[in-house]
Amino acid sequence: MGTPGEGLGRCSHALIRGVPESLASGEDAGAGLPALDLAKAQREHGVLGGKLRQRLGLQLLELPPEESLPLGPLLGDTAVIQGDTALITRPWSPARRPEVDGVRKALQDLGLRIVEIGDENATLDGTDVLFTGREFFVGLSKWTNHRGAEIVADTFRDFAVSTVPVSGPSHLRGLCGMGGPRTVVAGSSEAAQKAVRMTQLLTVSFFVLGCLVCPLSSCTVEALQKLSDVTLVPVSCSELEKAGAGLSSLCLVLSTRPHS
Repeated sequence: MGTPGEGLGRCSHALIRGVPESLASGEDAGAGLPALDLAKAQREHGVLGGKLRQRLGLQLLELPPEESLPLGPLLGDTAVIQGDTALITRPWSPARRPEVDGVRKALQDLGLRIVEIGDENATLDGTDVLFTGREFFVGLSKWTNHRGAEIVADTFRDFAVSTVPVSGPSHLRGLCGMGGPRTVVAGSSEAAQKAVRMTQLLTVSFFVLGCLVCPLSSCTVEALQKLSDVTLVPVSCSELEKAGAGLSSLCLVLSTRPHS
């Protein structure tokens, strides 16, 4: 789980989208997804929004749920944002591509420079992109291909862009993310450790999203507390995780300020 930069301290806004009833059925959300407890999923999502606003001090921008977009709450896949530039992604699944429309409009309203992907051969999910504050890593996964990574490099030319092979069913930011300046945090799975070795960055064996973390054991919390400039804010997304929604996919965090 990751952040758009070196942590949330520099950021001012977060964008989320509500949980639609269509996500609860499982069938409409996508093949192989289990049915969800809708009330629990919506409650967890509401708590996440509250933590972003009240504990992290971010201005929360909420898009309404759309029944035609059961995976719409996974906003992290729809854009890659750095500074005042937003690259609108091209999700691997054609059924998910309409999700970018509402996000594009919201980011335009915030005054960001919008970059589109015009190449039909490119696929790119935003949660396959990890920005360290100095460079980008793009996971080459089931959802993101080489052409998608090339477009990230073309869009953000002031930064180095490297690719990282991602094995298994995860996106790159489902395996590792930023725990602070120059610090990557990662899961203990073989896929996560392999991805982190490819980045050649400092790692520890836990997940974090800026200041937000999932419910953790006491030993994990103790280890994370040793990281500099990290405040732990526990957040549960256990129901939404059944639809593949980790913390890094449930919001877009940005540092721009809207026009008055």
